[in-house]
Amino acid sequence: MTTPQYLALGVIALMMAVFIWDRIRYDVVACGALALSVVVGIVPAEKAFSGFSDDIVIIVGSALVVSYGVARSGIVDLTIKRFFPNLQTVHAQLALLVLSVAILSAFIKNIGALAIMMPAAFQFARKSGKSPSLYLMPMSFGALLGGLMTQIGTSPNIVVSRLRHELTGESFTMFDFTPVGATLTVVGAAFLIFFHWILPERRNENPSIEESLDSKIYSTEATVTDESPINGKALSELLQYSDREIVATAVIRGHTRMTPFPDLVMHTGDTIILEGSPNNLDRAVSGAKLKLQGSRALVKDRADLISVEAVITRESSLVGLSARQLSLSNRRNVNLLAVSRQGHRLSERLSELVLQEGDVIVLQGSRATLPSVLQDFACLPLAQRDIMLGASRRAYLPVIILAAAMAATAAGLASVPVAFFCSALAMVIFGVIPLADVYKAFDGPILIMLAALIPVADTLRTSGASEILAHHLGEIAHTMPSWGALTLILVTAMAVTPFLNNAATVLVMAPIAASFATTLGYKPEAFLMAVAIGAGCDFLTPIGHQCNTLVMGPGGYRFSDYPRLGLPLSFIVIVVSVPMLLWVWPVS
Repeated sequence: MTTPQYLALGVIALMMAVFIWDRIRYDVVACGALALSVVVGIVPAEKAFSGFSDDIVIIVGSALVVSYGVARSGIVDLTIKRFFPNLQTVHAQLALLVLSVAILSAFIKNIGALAIMMPAAFQFARKSGKSPSLYLMPMSFGALLGGLMTQIGTSPNIVVSRLRHELTGESFTMFDFTPVGATLTVVGAAFLIFFHWILPERRNENPSIEESLDSKIYSTEATVTDESPINGKALSELLQYSDREIVATAVIRGHTRMTPFPDLVMHTGDTIILEGSPNNLDRAVSGAKLKLQGSRALVKDRADLISVEAVITRESSLVGLSARQLSLSNRRNVNLLAVSRQGHRLSERLSELVLQEGDVIVLQGSRATLPSVLQDFACLPLAQRDIMLGASRRAYLPVIILAAAMAATAAGLASVPVAFFCSALAMVIFGVIPLADVYKAFDGPILIMLAALIPVADTLRTSGASEILAHHLGEIAHTMPSWGALTLILVTAMAVTPFLNNAATVLVMAPIAASFATTLGYKPEAFLMAVAIGAGCDFLTPIGHQCNTLVMGPGGYRFSDYPRLGLPLSFIVIVVSVPMLLWVWPVS
């Protein structure tokens, strides 16, 4: 071996060791590996930042923005309420959740798809009296499986597409991954649905700040409009929009206050005083197309509006005054949307409620002016989180934008980077995502890690180290049949990905797999696909993929819970994918 080959292997081995050590964030580790590669001379200085212009970074960043837009629209929750309102059994609920998140993951970032569907899992858990742990890990694994179905479903697929183009001059297309990926998704989903009992029921003993805040009960009032689907129907129809997680404390018709009996028929102009968490109130108000009391139009651009939770302090000038006396909309261009008072059920109208010290209020206003209003009124904002109550959303527009991008790539009218960059831009132009929230959608550390690792991983190819490693693997596999060699690559990728980010696994393993295939005289496509599948199927740890990490806290999982469900699923993936790969992508 030459000195550059030793250096390339040494830098990547050191980087992997630091990844496994897990004391430094992965993007910092990747940047450190890039800097070291430049210093030792295996990455030319003029190519050090070539990864930042790579198509992979554009596709992943754009997919994150599109995912955020779909999640913000609330379309998934509306769809479940309309088409699956009465799912009762755990198997039926799991089937809906796992298959939904898998299908979504084929077209948007899998962690975004999981985030979209997690609120539905918590609703089902409350409805059935079960722990969310029965739902969340199967959903996470379903998201990983669903990402295997298309080119843009997960980062590994994007990376191997680029590497195939470098090797053969032809990239994988959008749906080249579908035959094998869809088969794995169907078989894996069936296992997760019918064998979820392998998981023990866990409880989240350390809820996050956001989860603690979401348990706070707010009071708000909303008016039935002509467009409301509950117009002419019983009050109980409204409560269904939140799975009865909200309470109606009063109905006001004209000057008459009415008892909120479930069979009370709603009419245009009726005002309903509601209690519940912000998320549940939002689901009911947006789903039933109610108009929040006091939600006067404040700005021309609805995307400029934000809602903030704040605590009224002792020094606040709001203490002892009602919303009507304050006239916040007229004087300060701010709407009072909801109020929470610890230990009290509020039945007064918001305009008549006298505010007290310690009340938590939800104010809506312009991004530019609302912070100064909070300061002037001596109100302390709570931990930052998205409060969608009263926010403007366009439920179907993000789906239309996403479908247009998919159609353009499938028809060959645009490449995947261009199509998804344009779809992300359209999300902003058409107001699906407020301009100020665009950069919240980006997962900065992932994008930086990808950009930094691309030139580092390429040193294996440019130095010839990948051919050396492939030769050693070839010596091991030269007596094996083709299915044995393919299994070796798949298992190796699955073994590495728990300790690396899945995209990093592909960047390291794919050049080795391609050289390995060439050494044995095989076509590289099946081996590249095997690397993508192995890298995308981390079912053994909570740290190898963000989806697994995301559900660990809310599900109350322990480290040992992941291999309990993930090990048999990994075995199923190996058994199913190897013959499918050889059938779809013959090696000779």
